Amino acid sequence: MIPKELIEKNAVSYPEIFKIDLKKDPFPWFLLSVLFGARISENIAKNTFFIFKSENLLSPEALIDRGWDGIVAVLDTGGYVRYDFKTATKILELSENVIREGGLNKIHEKSKDFDDLVRRLKSLAKGIGDVTVGIFMREMVGVWEKARPYPSKNVIVAAENLGIDLFSYGDINYGRLEYFLMKIGKNCIKGNCDKCIVKEYCKRWNLNINKQ
Repeated sequence: MIPKELIEKNAVSYPEIFKIDLKKDPFPWFLLSVLFGARISENIAKNTFFIFKSENLLSPEALIDRGWDGIVAVLDTGGYVRYDFKTATKILELSENVIREGGLNKIHEKSKDFDDLVRRLKSLAKGIGDVTVGIFMREMVGVWEKARPYPSKNVIVAAENLGIDLFSYGDINYGRLEYFLMKIGKNCIKGNCDKCIVKEYCKRWNLNINKQ
């Protein structure tokens, strides 16, 4: 088993960093998940969200009041030059539908099960897919009763190589564990095993070493 300290050292929880109360209102985390879901760097997404936060644009009502042009301006300032129009449209549609549904917590309450919850979240705006919902879910496990791990390919590959059960792995916070595996999985898929900080725990690495 990989030491908990190693995982904690190389993982982050953005709801903790940005002081988002997931139980009270997970909308800010969903907004950040939308930003992370674009083909953009993690730093740009993080810095853009900081601008949204600094301008008090973390509720669907505030975003609608700011309007499409205002959201585009925030995205441009954050570095979303290639994705500003499309992302602004998505954020506005998302905000309108979240209000219509009575909030994200209400959507969870009305969902029959995990699959229904995923379907409802994806239907909030055009362009919300597996990546965005997967990022969002990693922090909602343990917060929402119907939330479950919804891992990306990177996470699945890393978990398989390291022999990790995503549903039961010690007392590590699931959100941190998935973030850690997401980072490790990038090296797994690219074949950059030499750069991996946990290669000694990897079945694939040890198998290749034994073949040499």
